[in-house]
Amino acid sequence: MSTPAILTARQTAAVMIVGVIGVLIPGLQPQLLGALLAEARLSTSALGLLATAELLAMGIAAGTAGWLLPVDRLRLIAASALVATAALDLATPFASGGGLFAMRIAAGFGEGVLIWLAIGLIVRAARPERWSGIYLALQTLAQLALATAMGLTIVPLFGSAGGFTLLALVTVLGLAALPWFPRAYADLDHGDAAGTALPARGIVALVGVTLILAFIVSVWVYVEPLGLQRGIDAATVHLIAPLSLAMQVAGAAAAAMLAGRMSARWVVVAVTIANLVLLAVMAAPPSTAAFVAATAIFGFLWLFAMPFQVPILIAADPSRRAATLIGGAQLVGSSLGPFIAAFLVSDRDVGPVLWFGAACAVAGTIALVGARMGRLAAAPRPA
Repeated sequence: MSTPAILTARQTAAVMIVGVIGVLIPGLQPQLLGALLAEARLSTSALGLLATAELLAMGIAAGTAGWLLPVDRLRLIAASALVATAALDLATPFASGGGLFAMRIAAGFGEGVLIWLAIGLIVRAARPERWSGIYLALQTLAQLALATAMGLTIVPLFGSAGGFTLLALVTVLGLAALPWFPRAYADLDHGDAAGTALPARGIVALVGVTLILAFIVSVWVYVEPLGLQRGIDAATVHLIAPLSLAMQVAGAAAAAMLAGRMSARWVVVAVTIANLVLLAVMAAPPSTAAFVAATAIFGFLWLFAMPFQVPILIAADPSRRAATLIGGAQLVGSSLGPFIAAFLVSDRDVGPVLWFGAACAVAGTIALVGARMGRLAAAPRPA
């Protein structure tokens, strides 16, 4: 049995709260894993591997939960994932070596399930791009608030134990939303694409999403070294991250407001063209101001464009099954992009990440938009 397609405002808010908790860790990894590194409990090489492993686990869980978990036991699933993730957060500072990897990979699975719960609401909405924008804005604000608290007080005073304890506390507080959490989601309307396997167009569109996120995050990871190698002073470079976070919030908010008023396909194409121009500016900035402005606009476009991926996926696969996998595709791209880029850059030159990013952006856009257009071309013409 499933619930009506339309959720109440309280149910929607409860899902958003739980979903935001699931995606906090990507914005906090630099501080939390950096604290473990400073405490000599994690090596520099292991730091990158651990961050990638957790993100991959999140992506796998967000992408496979729809096949493994029922949509009529949502409260139980949310409660289990929240409690398990909080317990693993609390245990992380006391682990080391392989145990540390096991803790964070397991936590990644729990976090991925929480993300899947939010995606389930988004893909069932009448305006999925609007709710995707709201979700992205909320998660960025939450990450910014926690990162600020950890950076200013918690981690300097209490180290990694304090940081992970704060994260666990916030995760447990998510249980307070469960009385309003929907017990089940409505079944997806499989339409004319019903079947056990994803249609080829849905798979191609998901590959496009993965490549686009590989582009975004690989460039983002290396944006500070890029600035330093192009003569930008360190003080200015350190302003890039907070400025970009603020612009990301603005981008997600703009997407939420403009949902349904703009063609998703043309938004994605126009943003990719704009990003290629920004990459050219980052490669050879005419001035410090130009480089900082390019990174700020990059942050805005990052979260502005992501919500518009959802309606394109739905157009490519009207069953919406491909759309339910978007969180997994985004997380896999976010982890694999920097991982592959690491083999292309060196301490002396991180410039190749721009070429890698440009290639991923173009290929991803062609795959995503092409899958949607292929769907339209394959549709029968009305008599």
